[in-house]
Amino acid sequence: MTGVGVESNFVTPHLVTVLGSPETTVATIVTAASLATLVGSYLSGALSDLVGPRRVMALGMVVWVVFELMFLGGLQLDSAPITAVAYTLRGFGHPLFAFAFLVWVNVTAPVERRGAAVGWFSVAFTGGLPTLGSLVALGAIPVLGGGVVGETGAMTASIVLVVAGWALAHFGVHLPSERIAPREERAGRVLTSGLRLTVTRPQVLMGFLVRLINTAPEFGMFVVLPVVIAEDRGWGQGRWLLMTVCVYATNVLVNAFFGWVGDRIGWVRTVRWFGVIGSAIGLLAWWYVPQLVPAGTDWGYVLAVVAGCSFGCSLAGFVPMGAIMPALAPRYRGAAMAMYTTAAGGRRVPRYRGRRRGLRARR
Repeated sequence: MTGVGVESNFVTPHLVTVLGSPETTVATIVTAASLATLVGSYLSGALSDLVGPRRVMALGMVVWVVFELMFLGGLQLDSAPITAVAYTLRGFGHPLFAFAFLVWVNVTAPVERRGAAVGWFSVAFTGGLPTLGSLVALGAIPVLGGGVVGETGAMTASIVLVVAGWALAHFGVHLPSERIAPREERAGRVLTSGLRLTVTRPQVLMGFLVRLINTAPEFGMFVVLPVVIAEDRGWGQGRWLLMTVCVYATNVLVNAFFGWVGDRIGWVRTVRWFGVIGSAIGLLAWWYVPQLVPAGTDWGYVLAVVAGCSFGCSLAGFVPMGAIMPALAPRYRGAAMAMYTTAAGGRRVPRYRGRRRGLRARR
């Protein structure tokens, strides 16, 4: 996830610069990739039910690496069609890998410790995307040439991190990873079981909607805030990346804690008070505090970071959702997780609303 997260906070303006395309075109490319991520998120659970999580993780790694190479090649050729197709198809990769692993965690962890287990998964997921990913970008971009050249180099280096993550999981984890669904069920029925659960079990549908709403603002901020913080508020790209590291490092630090809290006081109660109410307040703070402090000031930046960290902390209150969903359908845990991971990947990407100043003049 560190490899996937390297580009998370600069890829949109990077595409505008390299391709010289209108912001609306780039927003369409990013949205198409998000739709691929949505589908891949569902397939991660459904395919894990069918063939086991380990094989799905390998498939996700191959998809991501192949289309990342194609994506970088399209940028070198200044080809918007190749870049768009590759970036979209690459969107299937990381949810297949990451969320298949989450299914694996759920089917192997003891129920009394499942909240904590899901919390540690969230530590790894958010620790990579965007926390350590942004930190890698912050260091790699200037070392590899700065500006657009450094950003391209950082994205190329991310391939090494993704392959290393797959190798660690593939060769380092020896727990069983077999088909989860009952043997007698046909492949088509297994692949559609998540959709059927949302119709036959209203609680699964409600869990899906809660997770979907929880995910949307988190990833929407990746598109909206880079321009606001770096340009409109005058703190620059470096400080935006540093802010992202701080916000999601805070989230990483408390993810496992809230998983433990859920095991102690109840998963639903933790989600309701810490997740829903807490992150709503934190999200408002992260948006409005940067607007209220003087632009470009050091102390204003510190307050903006603190506001963002309050959102990162309270967002961890949703961690027990990963334990709640499979508990709602114990016979179809992979199918229930398919809907959970679909919601996790179903982020709405807002329209890109900024540009690098002087872009068209320089080109």
